Amino acid sequence: MVGSDDIGVMPPPGEDRGVAGLFAALAREASRLFRQEVALAKAELAAKFSQLGAGAAEMIAGGLILYAGFLVLLAAATLGLARVLPDWAAALVVGGVAAAIGAVLLLKGKRDLGPRHLLPGRSLRSLREDARWARERVR
Repeated sequence: MVGSDDIGVMPPPGEDRGVAGLFAALAREASRLFRQEVALAKAELAAKFSQLGAGAAEMIAGGLILYAGFLVLLAAATLGLARVLPDWAAALVVGGVAAAIGAVLLLKGKRDLGPRHLLPGRSLRSLREDARWARERVR
């Protein structure tokens, strides 16, 4: 994502630059840094939106599996009451496992959608470091 205009052209170290030249270089570098920070934030937010979609899909899948487990548990209760035989035990085990898997997926999806996981952490850290660096340079 780095274009040809993003490459800073610095004069040789021995060449004397005036104050105006230094300010022009500072403006160019600040502009380039800002463009790079925006590009990083865009890329990171795109990744977070992808994670958001995956978390939502996990929650939907978990909800559907949990619902299927609930239906199997209802069938097991019906079989147990109707026959009072070991047939219902197998249905309870299958229903319990399906419900457990659904609950795990639902909780994982909920955790993945939490605000802590959706913040663009690298961009925020980088911006804080840039601000700290700029404050040090101004002093």
